[in-house]
Amino acid sequence: MITRDGDKGKTLNRRAAILAGGELFLSSVLLGRMYYLQVLEADRYKTLAEENRISTRLLAPPRGLIFDRFGQPMAQNNQNFRVLVISEQTEGNLNATLEALNKILPLTDGEIQRIRKDVRRSRDFTPVTIRENLTWEQMAAIQLNAPDLPGIIIDEGLSRYYPFKEASAHLLGYVGAVSEEEIASGNPLLKLPGFRVGKSGIEQAYNTALCGKEGAQRVEVNAVGRVIREIERDEGIPGTTLPLTIDMRIQNIAYKKMKDESGSAVLLDIYTGEILALVSTPGFDPNKFNRGLTSEEWKEISTNEKNALLNKALGGLYSPGSTFKMIVALAALEAGVIRPDTKIFCGGHIMMGSHRFHCWKPSGHGNVDLKEALMHSCDIYFYEVARRTGIDKIAAMAKRFGLGLSTGVNLPGEKVGLMPTRRWKEVILGEQWLQGDTYNAGIGQGYILTTPIQLAVMTAILANDGYKIKPTILVPENRDSSVCQGEYLNLSKTHLQLMREGMFAVVNNSEGTGKAARVNVGGKLIAGKTGTTQVKRISMKEREQGMRSQDDIPWEERNHALFVSFGPTENPRYALAVVIEHGGGGAKTAAPIAKAIMEAALKYDPASKPPKNLKKNVSASGV
Repeated sequence: MITRDGDKGKTLNRRAAILAGGELFLSSVLLGRMYYLQVLEADRYKTLAEENRISTRLLAPPRGLIFDRFGQPMAQNNQNFRVLVISEQTEGNLNATLEALNKILPLTDGEIQRIRKDVRRSRDFTPVTIRENLTWEQMAAIQLNAPDLPGIIIDEGLSRYYPFKEASAHLLGYVGAVSEEEIASGNPLLKLPGFRVGKSGIEQAYNTALCGKEGAQRVEVNAVGRVIREIERDEGIPGTTLPLTIDMRIQNIAYKKMKDESGSAVLLDIYTGEILALVSTPGFDPNKFNRGLTSEEWKEISTNEKNALLNKALGGLYSPGSTFKMIVALAALEAGVIRPDTKIFCGGHIMMGSHRFHCWKPSGHGNVDLKEALMHSCDIYFYEVARRTGIDKIAAMAKRFGLGLSTGVNLPGEKVGLMPTRRWKEVILGEQWLQGDTYNAGIGQGYILTTPIQLAVMTAILANDGYKIKPTILVPENRDSSVCQGEYLNLSKTHLQLMREGMFAVVNNSEGTGKAARVNVGGKLIAGKTGTTQVKRISMKEREQGMRSQDDIPWEERNHALFVSFGPTENPRYALAVVIEHGGGGAKTAAPIAKAIMEAALKYDPASKPPKNLKKNVSASGV
């Protein structure tokens, strides 16, 4: 077939036109897209580029400090050098980086597992703590090998420190690692690996206030996320400073006197309710919890037969023993079943059917009136007084003094104890209340359970002439140190004075059971009441054979020892409760400890001096 040259030219021209049109179209599309991106969307992509270049990181504020009433630091923040890892800077091999670090700073399997877990839950480019409290030698070794440790950095932070260690352990509590449940609360601070929160005591009760508000740091980073420069920094708001009502001078004395025992002591201002000392023993070093316990350390603390982790001042439950006799006496006096001069004969025991109820003194006390019965702690007298009064009236009086109820103290871990009634036994145990139950209640035993802080409150109400108080651990903002602002119990002043006179005789009469607690600080004296509660029932056979000394029986079978006191006897200001588990007897063990604490209270007289004015504290209601 013959093709004409003219036709070929037309075909070529047509193809050229199509190609030119295509190029023009593509160019128009590209130019339009460029115009869209560079002009219309310029601000948007500039922002995106800026966001890729700028990284924002949360900053943990300093945890709030805790002081005693006169400004003595009780919980503070010390310099803490730590080694961190930023996973995104490990050149894609976190395991290799950790293996290299392990040759310089040996890591346990538990630490490595924890680091990997923290990396998984952390935000991008967020440093994860590997180890804290590095020595200078450890830091130098890491810095020397920095080229072989991609993503590893040394950082200076703050670590919680408790200068009084065991002496304030149960009161302050401790801080520890954040749990998964706490992270779920949504607080961004809690997502910072290595962040610490309060786990018990003051640290737990006021954790939100102590944590403060997070800050932020904006930094410029390069393509691999390494920081080039800091652009902006907001330090956040430091945690709230907490001024406590505690006097560490007295707190230390109480701890030193009790450190070898298992027990607790609570000292109160009888007017303000301020807690001046609160000790539970044995103690533990809360600093170890902050740095992390070894398995051996945890086993030693958690399996201790003396229950070192329990704050016994708030959570220990004990029969009050003879410290309860003032409540029984007041219930009887207010009910009119006895008078102050009512005498009852004590021959060493009384019979109820075939059952014998003993006095602590086998030969008996003879005829005694109320004040003498308190001074000698005569059990027979109070068996009979309790029988005449009845358990329901006794229980009602006990609750007016705060027994069997929450004290309202602004600390975690308080138990309410138990003040039984006839109905309680019927409903809870399905049994009838018996006369023997009333006898036992008359001497503060049987079903009754109290806490040391409740006994301190009870004693304070006796001393302040019948006004309720609410214990507090924070210095009140509107502090009135001279006026009882609690509810007035409307009890006979004469009856309350009689109780105080009986307690005075317990300590200051040569025949009193509490003479081991006798003090004289510049002419100031104290009053008190001993208490001893059985842990193991004494059988008739044991009584007939002669009871062994408390020192000759296993520790866990010995009686608990209690002592409550107030002072000075003229114009009282302080109330104290001491409980020593398996201490043998109140007169022998608890009274001498109470003596040392009350001597310190009268000597230093902290209530006579206003607390140091620190930064504004949080409300007494906590967080």
